[in-house]
Amino acid sequence: MWKAVLLSMVLFAISVSSSPLKLLIVTVATERNDGFDRFMRSAEYFNHEILVLGMGEKWVGGNLKDSTGGGQKVKILRRELEKYQDQEDLIIMFTDSYDVILSGDSAAILNEFLSMNARLVFSAENTLWPDKSLDSQYPKVSGGKNYLCSGGLIGYSKEFWMSITHHDISNQDDDQLYYTHVFLNETSRKQMSATLDYTSKIFHNINFAKDEIELKVKESHTVVRNLKYNTFPSVLHGNGPSKIYLNYLGNYVPDGWHPELDCKNCGVDEKIYSYEDEDAIPHVLIAIFMVEKSPFIEEFLERIGNLSYPKSRISLFIHVKSSTQERSLAKFLLKRRGMYKAVHTVPYYDHVDDWDVRNNAVDQCLLIKCDYLFSIDSIVQLTNSMTLKYLLRKNRKFIAPLVKRDGKLWSNFWGALNADGFYARSEDYLDIVNDVKIGVWNVPFVSSVYLAKGSMLKSITAKTPQIHVYENFDPDMALCSNLRDLNVFMYVSNEDTFGRLVEVHESESTTPKLYPDMWEIERNKADWEEKYISPGFWTAVDPDTVVDQPCPDVYSFPLMTDKFADQLVETAEDKNMWSNGQNTDPRIAGGYENVPTIDIHMNQIEYEKEWLHLLKHYITQIIEKVFPGYYSKAKSSMMFIVRYKPNEQPFLRPHHDSSTWTMNVALNSQKVDYEGGGCRFLRYNCSVTNLPKGWAVVHPGRLTHYHEGLYTTNGTRYIFVSFVDP
Repeated sequence: MWKAVLLSMVLFAISVSSSPLKLLIVTVATERNDGFDRFMRSAEYFNHEILVLGMGEKWVGGNLKDSTGGGQKVKILRRELEKYQDQEDLIIMFTDSYDVILSGDSAAILNEFLSMNARLVFSAENTLWPDKSLDSQYPKVSGGKNYLCSGGLIGYSKEFWMSITHHDISNQDDDQLYYTHVFLNETSRKQMSATLDYTSKIFHNINFAKDEIELKVKESHTVVRNLKYNTFPSVLHGNGPSKIYLNYLGNYVPDGWHPELDCKNCGVDEKIYSYEDEDAIPHVLIAIFMVEKSPFIEEFLERIGNLSYPKSRISLFIHVKSSTQERSLAKFLLKRRGMYKAVHTVPYYDHVDDWDVRNNAVDQCLLIKCDYLFSIDSIVQLTNSMTLKYLLRKNRKFIAPLVKRDGKLWSNFWGALNADGFYARSEDYLDIVNDVKIGVWNVPFVSSVYLAKGSMLKSITAKTPQIHVYENFDPDMALCSNLRDLNVFMYVSNEDTFGRLVEVHESESTTPKLYPDMWEIERNKADWEEKYISPGFWTAVDPDTVVDQPCPDVYSFPLMTDKFADQLVETAEDKNMWSNGQNTDPRIAGGYENVPTIDIHMNQIEYEKEWLHLLKHYITQIIEKVFPGYYSKAKSSMMFIVRYKPNEQPFLRPHHDSSTWTMNVALNSQKVDYEGGGCRFLRYNCSVTNLPKGWAVVHPGRLTHYHEGLYTTNGTRYIFVSFVDP
């Protein structure tokens, strides 16, 4: 994938003016990481071969993230480049690699170097560091960046050698301060004919200069243009805190996402597995973290169980937050426990906090020598059963599928960070989350679901054992902060649709709900519909579908799933606030009911708001279709469940409804739960009986559709009645 030349030199000869010059690009890297691999891929794209020095050596040059240091780089250059010091036709360019992307070929670099009429050129930046007292010693320039940056320098071999051997330096000394003293020494500067790359002709240091640049698309690749100086730098350096912005640029430069060619490097290093031999495929630990009060837990677990991957190569690590979740998990494991390689649970009563339990999952992965850790929170509904196989094929150290809240911009990744390390919107966030740009994206933060290589976890925990702990950050932010510090790139993919995030909220009611998911109709619309709306309803509202009409102006259609019907009945019975079936009824205006039933109102089970939402946003689609020209406001003050029993209230005498239109929903099944029952419309001598469970009937309420409830002869019949636009 990348080419390195150790203890030797590969020279590119090009003709500049009348003399051939050769360019040698050198970097110092003591270990291979994601930043280094990206640097080498960009070099390969432009046919640069890089002389890599120091690979495998122990780094003793200090922690450059938090303090000064880097002198070891200068010492390595001295040791390895002495042999080139007298080659007059040789131009040597040094650049960092962990935080650098190359954006130009050898001809571009040499031409820009020669245009500066100097023998040695240091990269430049807008801020003076690490010794601000040296400001007055810098040569004054009329325009451009004023101060030296040690991330890049280029020069003839003789002058290059002079710069790296100018004075003594220790491994822990600061390399930028070293080169600053070289440049500020007037005698040396004149002797070496040294200058700074004031206008980013070759080097662009991004820190405090992010606003100077823009992406510029060419036919086959993408480069960066400096708007301030109208230059096209060939070396992009994410110095200091600008590394995150460099990662953003790297999603495009040089061969990332392209408006005409899509994502050119998305398939880099992909690995195709054969699933015929299960023992040869990766062992994955799926770490499941239940989020407190997250809805649709049963569906979440079912989707984990439906992942297309051999269960014998999956171990489970599950943290449960509540007794309710534990009951759902018990049902799941009752069917599936024996399919998995191993199952380890952390129950809610152990009271393990999020930081510890997530670190425990990593420890478990390392203990069982898993090849990958697939971490997922219960707010993620993975609707794509191929997600795990897809992520494995991408062969990244850390990659997440993009998931977002249905119909919203809230997703599981951030495209940028602010100065405090919290969310900031990147320039391309909206395009990525809305699938305008499709690819695999290097981002600074992901949460909720990701796949991590076990070998990477082993390596980083050797340096940072508690990878979910970082200052006062939450576990996800802590993990991502540690990965960024250790040069591990985090990727998110929107190459496919993988699932969605559900929204967790505090209940507006202090009364516990028997089935809380029923109340998610507005917050988590897609999941609520999938669980509770009958698939046949969408067919019924299709303009090309004829709605069943069992009696004149009486229309029937599938509406709710069996699960909704069962849970609504159980909720009503659990509340046990049924009326007595008498005319006197304090629940209604005036306190008198002409045609009473044994019923329970929606406001008694705190479901009035949700059912009104359903009437307005779903049922009106049917009403406007079957009664053309009438546009319902979907207002109702009478929504109730009626219970019919032979020994309680078996029937309802003929009556008109106090409504413009009425909807009845069957909540259980004739010949299964009860016998008899139904509705007879007297004017038409037409009855609707044996309405399937979850189906609805709508009909006009006043004047024309005088009707009665037929005898329930056995069992218990439940219907849900709504008087609408009364």
